[in-house]
Amino acid sequence: MGRVVFIMVDGLRPDAITATDAPFLDGLRARSAYTLVACSVMPSVTLPCHVSIFHSVPPARHGITDNTWHSMARPVTGLVEHLKAHGKRSGFIYNWEQLRDLNRPGHLHYSCFEDTAYSMDGDEWVARTATEQIASAKLDFLFVYYGTVDTAGHAFGWMSEGYLQHVRLVDTLVGRMMAAGDADTTFIVHSDHGGHERDHGHDIPADMTIPWFITGRGIKTGHVIQQPVSLLDTAPTVARLLGVPPHPDWEGVVVAEAFTDSPEK
Repeated sequence: MGRVVFIMVDGLRPDAITATDAPFLDGLRARSAYTLVACSVMPSVTLPCHVSIFHSVPPARHGITDNTWHSMARPVTGLVEHLKAHGKRSGFIYNWEQLRDLNRPGHLHYSCFEDTAYSMDGDEWVARTATEQIASAKLDFLFVYYGTVDTAGHAFGWMSEGYLQHVRLVDTLVGRMMAAGDADTTFIVHSDHGGHERDHGHDIPADMTIPWFITGRGIKTGHVIQQPVSLLDTAPTVARLLGVPPHPDWEGVVVAEAFTDSPEK
């Protein structure tokens, strides 16, 4: 069945990939099915976005609207819980502590956190740790979170030279990390939101438009996805890759067009 590695680059705008020297992410277009016009959720803020990703429902349903976690009034089964119910092992590697509440206790097989998202070299630890974990091949699903591109956006402004410099750094780190995968590894790479000036969270294209890539065995290459893609679609797509049916409460859909067994669009 293989394994899935989901790489999150927080705050990465799709136009940043082509606006600077990011050879790995830019070259990923030729090796993947992708879209540079996928959609975030409102509010386009990190924790609400991630709760939407892992529970496949919008903030209007899960109720998390800022970077402070609180319990859902009407709980939704998350991706990690759903995978464990089907015998799959999941892991998290992340450097922004608020993400610890994305999963209910007792469902992760592996978790590694270090508070480095606000250090400009903080993603180097993420890449090193993820590379080791991918090479060990012990997990069915691994979430890898890079937090410093968002930090650079807030510090220097989205699309500024300081921001683009950080995109170049993370491009190198992601490329190095993905090289640890084998033929049985499928990678999904995307961001949670974009940004403008030194801010994000608004219902404008600069904040709401994100890149979304998927590459691996059984995935089309050099294919621009035409179906609409949103953050809600990642969890059902991961589930399909692992041979697990989507949870009935999820509102997203499988990005079926990306698979080689789906018709060309």
